[in-house]
Amino acid sequence: MKFIFWASGIAIILFLAGILFTLLSNSIPAFGEVGLRAFFTSGVWRPGAYGEPTYSINNFILGTFMVTAGALVFAVPLGIAAAAYLSEIAAPWERELIKPVVEVLAGIPSVVLGFIGLVVLSPIIANIFGLPNGINALNGAILVGIMALPTIITLAEDAITAVPKEYRHASLALGGTRWQTIWKVTVPAAFSGITAAAMLGMGRAIGETMTVLMVTGNMIARPSSFLDSVRTLSANIAIDIGDVVFGSVHFHALFVVGLVLFTITFIVNLIADILIRRKPEVNK
Repeated sequence: MKFIFWASGIAIILFLAGILFTLLSNSIPAFGEVGLRAFFTSGVWRPGAYGEPTYSINNFILGTFMVTAGALVFAVPLGIAAAAYLSEIAAPWERELIKPVVEVLAGIPSVVLGFIGLVVLSPIIANIFGLPNGINALNGAILVGIMALPTIITLAEDAITAVPKEYRHASLALGGTRWQTIWKVTVPAAFSGITAAAMLGMGRAIGETMTVLMVTGNMIARPSSFLDSVRTLSANIAIDIGDVVFGSVHFHALFVVGLVLFTITFIVNLIADILIRRKPEVNK
């Protein structure tokens, strides 16, 4: 039995190393042809231009961070409030009712959320802001925020529940109200765990593809606001992969996009893991 667990752990490490090797080995030809600097300088992604093709991914990185930041602005306050309610206020029957709903929310296919974004959310955004359509970064941020909510709520609730009861008792003994205890004692004591929940939710938002592909417009131009259409890194791979010639510079440039996405996601998850490991220190 011990060998099975050891082999499973080694297999996961090998899978991750294989993914990294594939991305690096297929990105190197693009770096050689285009140059590393060209991918991150001003310009646009025009692999099929009649003149000199350009492979700048700046606008895709900006679009990815706009959708991710908007999703966190929407999901983090709502997720923390829901987690605090479930942990500190909700009756047992309420907890038993709400938690399955949160789990169901995590299981909704991204294509279904994208369709809802097209037929429901897009007209609402267009009417509110007076736009021809609501297919933009704001639409994608709201939907990706909904997708990140289950991760944030579940992990933040665990972090708040893990705060020792002595903290609550001491606050109440000093005259603090229930709300003061929650927002000034319990939630701050679980700060590192809540931050880790937000970071993992961010990792979920960065890698989302289908929903943002359907509702963000996929324009390659630089966006100037959340009401502009954007294209994310993951959406660019999904759009271009069907037309690319195997072994071409365009083909290898898509691996560079994947490598950048992999690096961002790895850093976010690494920071979240460090914060989770710090959580027991906070609770001492």
